[in-house]
Amino acid sequence: MNPKPPGPTNDPQPENQDNSEEVLDDNEGGSRFLLFNVMPSWLVSFLCHIAIIIILAIMVMPAKESKVVSLQAGEQAAEALDSFEMNFDTLDFNVEEAVEQEFSEQETTEVTEMVDTALPEAEVDFGNILGADEVALESEMLGALETADMSSETSSRSGNSKGQLLKEYGGNSASEESVALALKWIVKHQLEDGGWSLDHTIGPGNFRDSPDPGNIPQARGAATALAILPLLGAGHTHQTGEYKDEVRRGLIFLMSRAKRAQRGLSYLEPGGSMYSHGLVSIALCEAYAMTKDPELVNYAQGTLWYIEQAQDPVGGGWRYQPRQPGDTSAVGWQLMALKSGKISGLAIQPKTYKLVEKFLDSVSTSGGAFYGYAGPPVGTPANACTAVGLLCRMYMGWDKEVPGLGRGIDALAERGPSMASKNSADMYYNYYATQAMKHIGGKKWKNWNAKMRDFLVKSQETEGNMAGSWHFDNGHAAERGGRLYSTSLACMTLEVYYRYLPLYGDKAANDEFPLD
Repeated sequence: MNPKPPGPTNDPQPENQDNSEEVLDDNEGGSRFLLFNVMPSWLVSFLCHIAIIIILAIMVMPAKESKVVSLQAGEQAAEALDSFEMNFDTLDFNVEEAVEQEFSEQETTEVTEMVDTALPEAEVDFGNILGADEVALESEMLGALETADMSSETSSRSGNSKGQLLKEYGGNSASEESVALALKWIVKHQLEDGGWSLDHTIGPGNFRDSPDPGNIPQARGAATALAILPLLGAGHTHQTGEYKDEVRRGLIFLMSRAKRAQRGLSYLEPGGSMYSHGLVSIALCEAYAMTKDPELVNYAQGTLWYIEQAQDPVGGGWRYQPRQPGDTSAVGWQLMALKSGKISGLAIQPKTYKLVEKFLDSVSTSGGAFYGYAGPPVGTPANACTAVGLLCRMYMGWDKEVPGLGRGIDALAERGPSMASKNSADMYYNYYATQAMKHIGGKKWKNWNAKMRDFLVKSQETEGNMAGSWHFDNGHAAERGGRLYSTSLACMTLEVYYRYLPLYGDKAANDEFPLD
């Protein structure tokens, strides 16, 4: 409300204005009489001293500052994740209701709209940011998480287990040197806000002149996840490892970009769509599985609920936008996120798996041996979609002896890794096929690994600012993702020996998805 402007007014003046002022003076005089003549002197002295004490207290009391919290990682570089206090106690997610409600992408709001200024040692009240009626694990889930051995599978990424698996499955000192060199290139291109860009030439420094940047710089979440995943794969977390500070800043960057959806947390972004969301979900779930850090649990769980919400309720797949009819490529990333959530002990609805199985049936032929993009395959069966589909079947619980799985693996083995030339390999195919072949093991894996490992070691850049990176100019994804995308996939392929425990054999992780 605006105050009245000064100056003359037409409001009528009361006729007894002067008399009323006289009455006021008389009343004041009477009050003074009572205070100083009727009240005892000790009481007057007591009240005066109380008033003086109050005035002095007000004068020395520090003014309360109004602070607004920011999660911008560049400002929070010195803070560990465990310095953030998240209040989810009053919030609620109902997993059963999440996939039943009509999805509305329009209702998402940027969490970062709530934060403007960075503070050191900030206390973040996510109950206010995400809303008092959203986001918290149910009490029975929290109890299960407290007792679950969430890091059993990812423990293979460090310590004696890592060295043993590296030797057993065919890694060597040269492949590990390539991984170390790749991680240096990735870390070097981290931006000041803690995230990465697929256009690695963006940002300060005279070292950002490597060619072949990606052409979707707005997909920051996808870029940051692609950078963090190889670091996690090599055993670096925000709590341990040579690059713990870089991982922490990257995770805080991802946390700051979460978008509240009707149910869950979304990482959809221009240029990245559900691919970005799947990649971020994998990174958050893996970081949580490796550290059991409670600061990550609601972010990881929130991404999984969003994946369930975004699943095509009819065909069972995922594509660019929520609830679109699916394609095998997008399904692969979402299912890997569900896999990572599963090993983390997070909640996933059984009917989500059943819908995935329905989708995979719809795009496959020959008893599940070969897979197409959005329908049954046409042409060469040993393609990237087949590699994705077979790996998904493994994670869905297919036995090693299923005939369709065997036929598909035989086709991949016959084709072998994509190694046309140093810069034109299909790294997307190689990434998925290598994982599938490693889980199968045996002679087929040994033959595959010798070729794939040595090709990646020899094709890695070793000089100048490109040292440690790869770029494979093969396919739409390689063009959009650029050198960071190629480097991430190549590095994770060289981490295959220990990144996940084998699904079959004596060391198999008993974590197949239940379908009943």
